[in-house]
Amino acid sequence: MQIKLTLVFMALLLSVNGYCQNQIIDLWEGAIPNYLQTNEIEEHEIDKILWITNVQKPTLAVYLPSKGNANGMGVLICPGGGYHGLAYDWEGIDIAKWFNSKGIAAFVLKYRLPISKSVTVDHETPLLDAQQALRIVRNNAESWNVSSNQIGIIGFSAGGHLASSTGTHFRYAIDSEKVRPDFMILVYPVITMDKAYTHMGSRVALLGDDPDKEIEVLYSNEFQVTKATPPTILIHSMDDDVVSVKNSLLFYERLINAGVPTEMHLYPEGGHGYSLALDDAHLSTWPSRVHDWLKQLKFKK
Repeated sequence: MQIKLTLVFMALLLSVNGYCQNQIIDLWEGAIPNYLQTNEIEEHEIDKILWITNVQKPTLAVYLPSKGNANGMGVLICPGGGYHGLAYDWEGIDIAKWFNSKGIAAFVLKYRLPISKSVTVDHETPLLDAQQALRIVRNNAESWNVSSNQIGIIGFSAGGHLASSTGTHFRYAIDSEKVRPDFMILVYPVITMDKAYTHMGSRVALLGDDPDKEIEVLYSNEFQVTKATPPTILIHSMDDDVVSVKNSLLFYERLINAGVPTEMHLYPEGGHGYSLALDDAHLSTWPSRVHDWLKQLKFKK
């Protein structure tokens, strides 16, 4: 009897843990677009952070708050890494857990990188993956306790470029309503491809060494802002010597000119790539500023 009871308890425990653990979903069923089978192998390296390179199978990791705490919001998370890799836990999982603590469902995107040998059209592929992730979230919104009109996106560094691309290039998609985020959170983002201000590593990875001017302008997302661009909050440090604060300033100015609701927080110090900045009393307030901003958003029915 004792053995049976123990087995039942373990089964219940596994069931509860299974509910709490994240679910990982393949982005694409069947053939993956812009994909070529090669001998390239996806690599995961752990030092202080989990660093993923050579992504072969893009996925979406689902992190849900308890049903009682869920407030209907959901956010797609795009980790940074200069389009060379993904700081997957640092700017992904840790961020998802913070959102869950605020009642917000979070979805960590493991997107393909344009430098991969397995990618056929370099500059299109990360955006294809982000758009597909938004489709999946919207298609499953009810079962994940998310309102389909309250699904946003957050991106860090090059992930911020991907997030801002998602929030400005949606109009080129046939199902633009499905792939348009309802809000954007951009943290020390790459925005422009202009050599004067861009992060050159991200630019070369995405567009190559000598892209056509038309492609450069297309992925300079300050030029893609329209009045339909989602409400946006920007976070950046003035002393960022990796991705110039000018990226956020350029985007902010275009948002203001287009009449898009926007807010920007600039910190005098902090550098680049600080995630939640838990070791900095001032900089670590940025998630609270984002939460305050999210609470005042008014979503269209």
